[in-house]
Amino acid sequence: MAIATEAGARPAAAASAFSHGGFRIFFVLMALGMLADNIEHVISYWVIEQKFHSPALGGFAVVSHWLPFLLFSVYSGALADRFDPRRLIQIAMVLFMGVSICWGLLFASGGLEQWHARALLIVHGCAGVLWGPASQLLLHDMVTEAQLPSAVRLTATARYLGMLAGPAVGGALLLGLGPYHGILVNALIYVPMILWLSNAPYGPRFRQGAQAVRRTVRGLRDVLETLGSIGANPTVLAMSVLAGAAAMFVGNAYQAQMPHFARDLGHGNPGVSYSMLLAADAGGALLAGFMLERVRLLPVSSRSACLLAMLWCCALVGFAMTRVYPLALGLLFVAGFMELSYNSMAQALVQLSAPVAIRGRIIGVFSMAASGMRTFSGITVGMLGGLIGIHSSLAASALALLAVLLVIFSRVRAGQPATAPG
Repeated sequence: MAIATEAGARPAAAASAFSHGGFRIFFVLMALGMLADNIEHVISYWVIEQKFHSPALGGFAVVSHWLPFLLFSVYSGALADRFDPRRLIQIAMVLFMGVSICWGLLFASGGLEQWHARALLIVHGCAGVLWGPASQLLLHDMVTEAQLPSAVRLTATARYLGMLAGPAVGGALLLGLGPYHGILVNALIYVPMILWLSNAPYGPRFRQGAQAVRRTVRGLRDVLETLGSIGANPTVLAMSVLAGAAAMFVGNAYQAQMPHFARDLGHGNPGVSYSMLLAADAGGALLAGFMLERVRLLPVSSRSACLLAMLWCCALVGFAMTRVYPLALGLLFVAGFMELSYNSMAQALVQLSAPVAIRGRIIGVFSMAASGMRTFSGITVGMLGGLIGIHSSLAASALALLAVLLVIFSRVRAGQPATAPG
């Protein structure tokens, strides 16, 4: 396999991003950032569930959290093209810290209301949309092209490492310190990323050779031009549609409903079973990230990404329908493995195929699809779950996505898009 390149160019060999010292630091700090992100979710979702007992609010949490990605991802990518990605990430970290502190103050006062939760989730989403495209674009300043697929996959692994540790650490903070002190301690976990990025030798000032013109951010015109560029690139188009469909129908909406699943499964202490379900999903993804660094299971191609996404759907349908707790854990583990595999594969193919001058904007469109479209999964899984039950809504959503993925796979198979190194 080889990286897709211009005609006549010599393809680069695959390489591990772990051989790069700067990336190793970035990997650890990304994992810490996602650890803090998921500690916040564990504590805040648990308090919200205990206080309001509302599946509809859980669905709204997903909608309000991901809507900024739908509205602003392309603009965020354009900002990352024009300005230093390090500074955008630092701004995002400060916003995350502020949200955690506000949660803590509301928990301490006992005055948490539903509108407070909605407002904080929106701010959290705005921080995420600044962080996402900028962190992906920074990888291009940090590693070689041959290392990029590995860097994308390992960055996704760092995210799931945070998800894996988040339930355990969040649960320990919740039990040991309580929600107020626990979430304030959580705010401090964002500090190392802020400090390292202050002097990390990456970004526009450190780039070698001819530089792409730093274009102004032109609002809706940027969005339309970027969408036109994607339409002319079969690989980017296929992977963006795949990511958007997966996010729209399922996304991570079922994670916001984990307290409800834990209670329905009726296995021991709901708090422990809740954390174990989240950890199983993240653990499967973590295994995928490290295993795929060592073992080439499938060629990194659009076809492989579609197949892995379809297996993800099947695992989620099984999880939604089972009432056996150990089986639920196993199916979530498989789902996590498949999700990281197809997502990182799609992201790498998009980044390798994007023109340098608008790479941030292309990443922004992919982020809009992969993250912003999760806004609607809050409706398909969460709000619909308030009407027919979350088990039925998750199963129906995953089956609908599977049907869409079969169509995408048939188109991809006919088009034979390029592959990249594993």
